[in-house]
Amino acid sequence: MIATLQILAVILVAIAMSLALAHALELPGKLRLSKEQYLAVQQIYYPGFTIGGAAEPFALLLTLLLVFLAPTGSVTFWLEALAFMALLAMHACYWLLTHPVNKFWLKDFELKRIGAGFFSFNPLNRTGRSNEAEWTQLRDRWECSHVARAVFGLIGLTLLVAALAV
Repeated sequence: MIATLQILAVILVAIAMSLALAHALELPGKLRLSKEQYLAVQQIYYPGFTIGGAAEPFALLLTLLLVFLAPTGSVTFWLEALAFMALLAMHACYWLLTHPVNKFWLKDFELKRIGAGFFSFNPLNRTGRSNEAEWTQLRDRWECSHVARAVFGLIGLTLLVAALAV
């Protein structure tokens, strides 16, 4: 049963990491876009990336479950605990850096059902600054947050695969 949970966790972490990595790989091309082009491109991510992003909280929970199931102090325990911390940092980057900017990008976009609820959720009561003159700062914050998320996701994935191999 633990092996099945480990494999499922690896798959979910791989999905979460791949979404952040996809955004990170777009960075050089997106930096060449004008404000109008950039804002138009930002809207194409929804709802696809939002649906795929559902893997992230489940990956986090499964990894935490694996930590509790691993023998305390074992190599597997520490690898999974470190993987959990990396995934928690990835998730924190989203809520602290990415989500407030998403709310700004989507302020004039009509979202339906689940998407509208998700993007209205603001547990930290943070917002992307709405000064139109600062759109490049918001762009850079959004783009760099995904680079950080991809790094944390890759670290988490690597540690989970190592735990599976032990």
